[in-house]
Amino acid sequence: MRLGYNTNGLPHHRLLDAIDFLAEEGFESVALTLDAGALDPYQDAADLARQVAMVRERLDAHGMIRVVETGARFLLNPRKKHDPTLMDPDPARRALRIDFLNRSIDLCDALGAEAVSFWSGALPDSASEDQAFDRIVDALQPVISHAESKRVRLAFEPEPGMFIDTFARFARLDERIRHPLFDLTVDIGHVHCLEPGDTASHLGPWAGRIANIHIEDMRRGVHDHLLFGEGTIDFPSVISALRDAQFKGGLNVELSRHGHMAVEAVRRSAAFLKPLLAHR
Repeated sequence: MRLGYNTNGLPHHRLLDAIDFLAEEGFESVALTLDAGALDPYQDAADLARQVAMVRERLDAHGMIRVVETGARFLLNPRKKHDPTLMDPDPARRALRIDFLNRSIDLCDALGAEAVSFWSGALPDSASEDQAFDRIVDALQPVISHAESKRVRLAFEPEPGMFIDTFARFARLDERIRHPLFDLTVDIGHVHCLEPGDTASHLGPWAGRIANIHIEDMRRGVHDHLLFGEGTIDFPSVISALRDAQFKGGLNVELSRHGHMAVEAVRRSAAFLKPLLAHR
């Protein structure tokens, strides 16, 4: 496993400065959240290409692995967070999200990243369960086709409050998709928040399918990303389960609501996780 951090937790840093800072603090992985001012996929193509080249060069210089994250809050709609999504009832609005995911796949390829991480979005209407699954399966087809053309791994994240929120719902979606590039982002806090029983016990059954890890502290039943030590997760057992699952990728801290204290959050996260990763 490689200690990592999501750039959505450093929103007030220039991206290259954020990468340098993380490297200085001993991080070996970066989850790059595409956003305004941070590899915005809608900017001038020549400008974007220059930025991609600089970011890739900097990450390579530090020996850092990377994934592409698609959770920018207002990139697609400046007036409504995370809008539109794959679950939008309007095909034209779903197409906006599909286009964004396809642009993210292109950037993943250009950056030499390991995967594109994304989620379903909430179900905004009264569609039945079957109708909603049909909707997201239909929306995913062009995304999967584009990922296949680039040989880019997709990492789908179950998230509280969204249509696909648990492993059980992901399994139902996975049964419909059945594609070798369609895998998982596992957010440890989300598992602890929603899944019953021991958090670590849910990881083993998905060994080999986990493309990306988000990690933070959290309390049962409350979807609030917390600094380590402020929640109720048993992290030694989680790290042990990930080792048993032979996960080799980035263990990417996600503290997007701590940007106002990003330097402290980065350092506290490193101080908490490094001993756990060093322990065998």
